[in-house]
Amino acid sequence: MTWIDLEGAVNVRDLGGLPTVDGGSTVPGRLLRSENLQELSPADIARLVKEIGVTTVVDLRTTGELEVEGPAPLDAVPAVRHVHRPVLKELGNASEAAAEALLITKLERDRARYPDDITTGHYLGYLEERPDQVTGALRDIATADGAVIVHCAAGKDRTGVIVALALTAAEVEPDAIVADYVATGDRIEAILDRLRRSRTYAKDLSERPVQAHLPRAETMQAFLEQLDVRYGGLPRWLATNGFADDEFSLLRDKLREP
Repeated sequence: MTWIDLEGAVNVRDLGGLPTVDGGSTVPGRLLRSENLQELSPADIARLVKEIGVTTVVDLRTTGELEVEGPAPLDAVPAVRHVHRPVLKELGNASEAAAEALLITKLERDRARYPDDITTGHYLGYLEERPDQVTGALRDIATADGAVIVHCAAGKDRTGVIVALALTAAEVEPDAIVADYVATGDRIEAILDRLRRSRTYAKDLSERPVQAHLPRAETMQAFLEQLDVRYGGLPRWLATNGFADDEFSLLRDKLREP
């Protein structure tokens, strides 16, 4: 794993150097993944923008998260484009009681969608409930002028799915996609320590043990398998949801060594 150690983020990786099924590899400095970027220092920004060449931030958090967390340091950098792609279904102005009821209903749908692993069912929900946001995020990666950094709150679930789809388009070995997903677990305690400082996430994190936040290889393995079983593979799912063949080729070529 190519970790990028920053002062204000602990779960940042460059997804270059991953093996593809035909013996190639992904290109460094094209796609990065991260957790919440609210605490980046000036030195972090200089490294991401000036050294690595980040030109696009794809933010997968909900509108509510953005409103509570407020502006992030990269927002003030004119050369960096910011794109909001909330892959979770938005609750709008629902009351606390209504939001809780909706959450319970969603958990039931996630479990029904894939009973063997509710988290896999949750990930499949991104594809079924927010296909426009998923395809939009992949399109942002494909068309960015420079490096793209994709992030959510912990950089595990929403980020993990979008990155897994992008790497699948690049024909990265499935085992390497799973290994990248699981790598977030290496820094889960540091990630949770950061998020506990935020009023947005502290309450939820305090109600669950650290072990409950660890990414499981079986979850991502099942998700990748279900891409084929349910949708006939990623290219077909993308085509069904308005992602053109030339866009798919653009995404694939952007991430792979020529």
